[in-house]
Amino acid sequence: MKTTMKMGSIPPAKKSKTLAKKYLSTEEIIAHLSEVETLVYTDANKAHELLAKVKVTLDHRNEEGEEIILSYYLNRALLENQVYNFTLSADYFQKAISMLEELGNPSMLAETYLDYVATLINMGKEAEARELLNEVTRLLTSFPDQRLESRLLCREAYVHLYFGSNPTKALESLVQAQKKIDEVPQEQLGLKDFYFISLIQSGMGDIYKRTQEYQKSANAYKEVLELCKNNGMKSRMAWHLLNVGNAYMAMGEFEQAAVYFTDAIQATYDVAQQARAMAYANLGYCFLRRDKFPEALELFRRAETLFRDDREKNLANIEMWRAQIYLSVDRRKKGLKHLISARNLARKAGEKKQLAMVLKMLAKWYADEYEFEKAYEFQKEYEEVIEAYFAEEKASELQELEIKYEAEKKEKEAEMFRLQAIGLQLKALRAQMNPHFLFNCLNSVQSYITSRDPEKASVYLSKFATLVRKSLDFSELEIISVEKEREFLQDYLEINEKLRFENRMSYEIVVDEEIDEDICGIPTMIIQPYVENAIEHGIRSREDGFIKIHFSLEDEDTILCVVEDNGLGREKAREQQQKTGYKKHISFGTKITRERLKVLFKTRNEAEDQPVKIIDLKDQEGTPCGTRVEIRLPILDVPIRKSHKEF
Repeated sequence: MKTTMKMGSIPPAKKSKTLAKKYLSTEEIIAHLSEVETLVYTDANKAHELLAKVKVTLDHRNEEGEEIILSYYLNRALLENQVYNFTLSADYFQKAISMLEELGNPSMLAETYLDYVATLINMGKEAEARELLNEVTRLLTSFPDQRLESRLLCREAYVHLYFGSNPTKALESLVQAQKKIDEVPQEQLGLKDFYFISLIQSGMGDIYKRTQEYQKSANAYKEVLELCKNNGMKSRMAWHLLNVGNAYMAMGEFEQAAVYFTDAIQATYDVAQQARAMAYANLGYCFLRRDKFPEALELFRRAETLFRDDREKNLANIEMWRAQIYLSVDRRKKGLKHLISARNLARKAGEKKQLAMVLKMLAKWYADEYEFEKAYEFQKEYEEVIEAYFAEEKASELQELEIKYEAEKKEKEAEMFRLQAIGLQLKALRAQMNPHFLFNCLNSVQSYITSRDPEKASVYLSKFATLVRKSLDFSELEIISVEKEREFLQDYLEINEKLRFENRMSYEIVVDEEIDEDICGIPTMIIQPYVENAIEHGIRSREDGFIKIHFSLEDEDTILCVVEDNGLGREKAREQQQKTGYKKHISFGTKITRERLKVLFKTRNEAEDQPVKIIDLKDQEGTPCGTRVEIRLPILDVPIRKSHKEF
């Protein structure tokens, strides 16, 4: 009997043979899963292909043992975390953990907990991550394991870094993690061990970036790159390349940064779209800094299409950079359009620091167009935003300090933390003082803008902008040279002398020859509040006001700065204010400065309760004739810093 076949049909015997090829034998499944353990870190695409074949077989038949199913869950969980599918990774980890808890293998359970912690950190689930780390600590106490103890310290470091904002504690944990893994013989280290070593070095790179030690950050990230290349670990390569590029960009080495950003873009074996988007954007910025504007604009366009996470924040940067390009080629209207867009995006993202930068650029744009009313409006909005930003920073830092202190006081490093707390307190106090200084300057600007005197307004805005820029730059520093402080005070007094007082005041700044003013460091923004007080409370109502500032060497560790005026004296000034109804000038800066100086002297183990002395001057007849303020300043080392800009 002749058999008739329809198009596409398969004879019975051949059909069963073809179907058999779709499914793997148990030996093939085990081989695939074993290979995936390496491919998770070296070739995510190949790992996905093999796991897909395993899944087809597991879905077809249910006779495979628990060990195979468990291995599939674990490999799938690790792989999904590597390719940024964190929710799916968590699902497979939970399935694996349910099986492990029934099997009762403590070492394997501890290892899985540690792997799952990475996914939880990526998902921002701090409480769950900490809970699992505590469980791992308990397990390793009963079942010690050198490798797992190193991995535990590594994961704890990342929790400290990304949830506790405690780089000091994170660095300590990373150093201990490296020491423990170094104790394992080199020949016994596997690919997963090298992966964790790369995490340790990457964490150190992050810490150095936060502390603005960019060369150390670049070196750490380059060690990660070398380690990954030597072991074929490609799954995070785009991020590693991006990190090195960012470090060089922060140091202003744009050509070197561009090399790494280009490599990050070409790292197609890493599916990190966000990393490539950032590489495109930062490469565009490097081209911008090298005046290659068409190339920069094209790179910004490509980055814009890729950004998904923190989209508004990143697009605000791109729009700001586009504005810089168009302003550089004198296409001012086009530049303004992008500045407005950047402002709207930064505002939507809730990024106050970024918004402040854009508002400052807008104020300058309108000032350059002689539209002083709008320039003032944007400058005023800038002031409000930057003050809110500094207030948030202060509150956040102080809250973090309180939390850290409560945790750290139970440990032996209490003295180390005390010094760290002092450093952060100083930063918070500087941030609190700076906005009040800017606000007082801005009040003086307003009168010239509203008086319709465009020539003076233009001069004042230009000088004011220079002064504001310096004050913002200095507020980021802890230490400044005497030379820079003298120059800043001279600019500040010149604005008052020429514009506000119209030559009704004069000043003199003297630095003794025994002070090497270019290398001798003092705390930033200490003197200015007292000079401001001398103006507001002393010479404001005089026709021949005079202020003298004198720096002298008190001893090898201390500089004495004297601010002296020929004003009315404190008592007479108060009486005059009460009679005239003049609104009292509130001296926020001087109070903060006294607190800063007290803390600074504590770091030198000196008890200085009165770092500032105020003396009422009187003539021979006992009549008040001015005020003398004596400020003791600790001499500090001026750090050698390269200029940088990081976005």
